Formats: sequence, C-alpha cells, structure tokens
Amino acid sequence: MWNGFALAALLGLALVAPSAAQGPAPACRPTAPDMLGPFYTPNAPERSKTGDGLTVQGMVRSTRACTAVPGAKLEWWSADGRGRYDDAHRATQVSDREGRFRYTTDMPGRYPGRPPHLHVKVSAPGHKQLVTQIYPKPNENPIGFDFVLQAE
Repeated sequence: MWNGFALAALLGLALVAPSAAQGPAPACRPTAPDMLGPFYTPNAPERSKTGDGLTVQGMVRSTRACTAVPGAKLEWWSADGRGRYDDAHRATQVSDREGRFRYTTDMPGRYPGRPPHLHVKVSAPGHKQLVTQIYPKPNENPIGFDFVLQAE
C-alpha cells in the first residue's frame, strides 16, 4: 500500500504539509494614495448615506497580514451630480467590528479637467493615514473596494 510521500516520490512530485506550503499570511499592498484636493472639510456629519445611485462597500485592512481594521474612520466627500462640492455630499463613518463599511451617495458629476470621483480619507490607530480617490466607471454599482492601510 502506498503512502502519500511514496506515491509523490514515484510521480516526481514534492509533497509539502499545507501549513509549511502556505507559510505566514501574505501582507497586503497598501492602497495607492491620491491627492487631497482643495475641497476637503473636516468634521463631516456621521452618516453612511448622502444620496442614491452609487454604493461603495468593502473592508478596511492592514498591511499586517491583511487583517481587518475595526473602528477605522472614513471621511467621504464628492461633488454633486452637477460637479459642485457641497456639504450634502460629505460624510464620516466608522468601519464595523470586521472592518467593513458601506457608503451610498449620488454619482458625482464632472467638473472641468476631472473625471467623476469620490474622495476618502481613512485613518486608524497604528496606521498611516490614507487619502485616496475612487473613480467609478459608468454603470458600476456597487463598487467593491478594500482600503489597505500601511501599518506604522
């Protein structure tokens, strides 16, 4: 009767225990930063919805083995459908116990020189602050997006 190692040797295969083959969990790549822009205003109201038509959902993760970051602060701001920034399209929310978030807003309008986009600033203790932008494609809804913060 053949055991796994003998059969693997006969077939010219290496047999490695699963934990040794996997090793430590791979680190996530940090989300690429993007410009803050001139329209950021701190202290946006705490809410997860500022309109309808576009939803961004995902997780906040750490570069430390892609672990979830519960309680991360997400600050959102974007232009309205006509391309004008206003307080109605600003929000602050906190990721849940599993690092998840869900934000719903209006599809941002174009303004000269810029494609439609959402701004977000993500911060959490023990991590570098991230400022980035999401560029929705036409008819892309919902958008699945994980923010990966660089551990300090």
